Amino acid sequence: MRVTGLLAAAVIAAGAMAGASSAAFAQQKEWKEIRIGTEGAYPPWNNLNASGQLEGFEIDYGNALCEKMKVKCTWVAQDWDGIIPALLAGKYDMIMAGMNATEERAKKVSFTTTYSRTPISMIAGKSVTSTDISPAALKGKTIGAQGSTIHANYLEKYYKDSQIKLYPTQEEANLDLKNGRLDYIVADKLALIDFIDGQGKDCCKFVADVKRDPTIHGPGVAAAYRKEDTALGAMVSKAIEESIKDGTHKKIMDKYFKVNILTD
Repeated sequence: MRVTGLLAAAVIAAGAMAGASSAAFAQQKEWKEIRIGTEGAYPPWNNLNASGQLEGFEIDYGNALCEKMKVKCTWVAQDWDGIIPALLAGKYDMIMAGMNATEERAKKVSFTTTYSRTPISMIAGKSVTSTDISPAALKGKTIGAQGSTIHANYLEKYYKDSQIKLYPTQEEANLDLKNGRLDYIVADKLALIDFIDGQGKDCCKFVADVKRDPTIHGPGVAAAYRKEDTALGAMVSKAIEESIKDGTHKKIMDKYFKVNILTD
């Protein structure tokens, strides 16, 4: 009788665990509201305007995805250095912030289908005449990038004989190049186009595109989410794929960019 009782208890416990697991799965699928974290300092991807409102490609695109998924979305601005820790701490549910889906980041978070894959470039002052951006050619030069990014990792791996300066935001790096405190900057080409066409039009120019290193740069830009939120990731990936097929992505892309951001 004692054995029978133990077996019965085990069956009941297993049933309870299965029920809890099913309930958790069902609950995970019921995403009615999604909080999205973004930097708010990386135009034209995401930016805080003069009124303190978030704007940019990812804001419009994220809202379009939420409309397609029939969920309410709210946006949270977060400094870049803390953007993944804040996701893991539960401050928001997903990140859309021009984030490349790298192997290193995938150790901490999961990624959706990519929604951008764009060239990476170096810019410099207009007095620079050479297009050679090899590590040997830039030995002793001061190169800037935003910290905690694929661009910082790229410089640290390949440009050991250059002076590397890392900044909290891309805007600060741009300002130092404009004011002559940097020789070069490496960053996403589309973000640099925004600078070259605006504040940097009189001082700076494109030099050359950077050859991608798959181990550093990853397959492209995607939304990041906590590893346990698999239903959320699947839902957003499906919406991204649908938006590319039905032209929603292109419509918003054309508003902000002069090139196709799905190809590099």
